[in-house]
Amino acid sequence: MFTHAAIATLNGLEMMVYNFVIKNKDKVMYMTIRELADAAGVSTTTVLRFCRKLNCEGYSEFRVRFKLYLEQAETQPANFGSSEIISFFKSTNNEEFDNLIDHAVDVICTSERIIFVGAGTSGALAKYGARFFSNVGKFSNHIDDPYFPVTNDMARNALAIVLSVSGETEEILRFASQFSLHHCKVMSITSHENSSLAKLADFNISWHIPPVRIAGVYDITTQIPVIYILETIGRRLAKRML
Repeated sequence: MFTHAAIATLNGLEMMVYNFVIKNKDKVMYMTIRELADAAGVSTTTVLRFCRKLNCEGYSEFRVRFKLYLEQAETQPANFGSSEIISFFKSTNNEEFDNLIDHAVDVICTSERIIFVGAGTSGALAKYGARFFSNVGKFSNHIDDPYFPVTNDMARNALAIVLSVSGETEEILRFASQFSLHHCKVMSITSHENSSLAKLADFNISWHIPPVRIAGVYDITTQIPVIYILETIGRRLAKRML
């Protein structure tokens, strides 16, 4: 139901509906369209647009199809955050996602050097991505310090793969802008393509999972989708380089 192609068409307000639905799946089944709109902080018109982008004629059909979607997912283990992760993997099982991965591999193959960039948890994944790509034969570096200087020599014929959950971190946006100013291609991997980083990048892959924070500060959003995307690109890159 929540395919990568469908989710990719959602705008910012519609993503608010999606995030609420995924986090409150048990409640949504018993909510009217007005109650869902109020809970998500949007209008009923936005909810209707959300339903139509999921190939539902209206809210009534959405609730029926959503109920079937939940029943199909009941066989999966009810671990913390499993519904979001299951939804992500289902969204990647289509031709559009495969084409995104293939395009990413094309861009990587035409770049002389790969520079992974991230801060915090994304910084750790940047290091992992650089090592994984190096293991498959594409030597890569990583930068987890957003104040690291970007030079013409570094950016020449390079591709910067910038990782960020929100795509709104000020330091990361500044870093990505510096790469762009030095005519370096930028690929972003973010939670949604409407983020500032995604719009700044030359190419973006998004993974559509709501961010989770403790006390509104500490980010504990699952990084399983990011690892999956990096490894999928890396393995396809390895086959291309044989």
